Amino acid sequence: MKIDVAPFRVKEDEKVSLNDRPTHVEPLFPAKAEYAATLAAHAERLEALQEKLYAVPTHALLIVLQGMDSAGKDGAIKRVMSGINPQGCKIASFKTPTPIEARHDFLWRAVLELPERGMIGVFNRSYYEAVLIERVHPELLATEGVYVAPEKLDKFWDDRLRAIRHFERHLTDSGTVLVKIFLHISKDEQRRRLLERIDDPTKAWQASISDVNERKFRKDYRHAYEAALSETSTSYAPWRIVPGDDKPNARLFVSQIVIEELERLPLDPPPLSETRKKELDEIRAALQEK
Repeated sequence: MKIDVAPFRVKEDEKVSLNDRPTHVEPLFPAKAEYAATLAAHAERLEALQEKLYAVPTHALLIVLQGMDSAGKDGAIKRVMSGINPQGCKIASFKTPTPIEARHDFLWRAVLELPERGMIGVFNRSYYEAVLIERVHPELLATEGVYVAPEKLDKFWDDRLRAIRHFERHLTDSGTVLVKIFLHISKDEQRRRLLERIDDPTKAWQASISDVNERKFRKDYRHAYEAALSETSTSYAPWRIVPGDDKPNARLFVSQIVIEELERLPLDPPPLSETRKKELDEIRAALQEK
């Protein structure tokens, strides 16, 4: 079954309103067995595509996952990437900048984690945090040695968003395919998941009062996300807004998007040169010697 993910794409120059985007759609499969079988098939397909990507290192794939607290980013990475060879995958998580990171421009730490050609990279949160959490809490800029007058903040954020567009243009021109996914969950579902962490002994360690405190700024985060999604969804690096309230659905949507992006790439190996054919003949002859 091919899953239609086209409606989730944010068009270039689209003015995003998250209130108009669904957080929930009908389950793709009513039975858990069907869901598990489809996700397993996706994992198998991803594994085959990754092997091709690794064998023909002309492109890299970078998956950028963003979302509100408890949106399901960790689970999506764990389930969707389950069949990937760890040697061909690199996962980076972006939290509060370290003192060294804070002394560089906001894109610097992301550059250090970029996947090389032939690899799949996953950013669990990303350089977008610099136009999200810092936009909601501009006082954090001072920790980076950045001081902006309140009346100049709008231009400051516009400049950062422009820098991101140029950065992503450079990446795509250099052979990196960007898959940017925003996992969109409702406020009620977020509350349910945060309470679930408290009630589940295996998840209680994840519970944090900071998650509760940040819910007070949910409206501000929504506005920050809407600005980022609107200004940085381009033809070369589009955003997808994936309904995230139903975790099984969301994981299938994410894996379908990644598969489609890999399938667009020219991953078949180039024809063998005469020199290479001669080398292979010599290797064959050496192996056949008694």
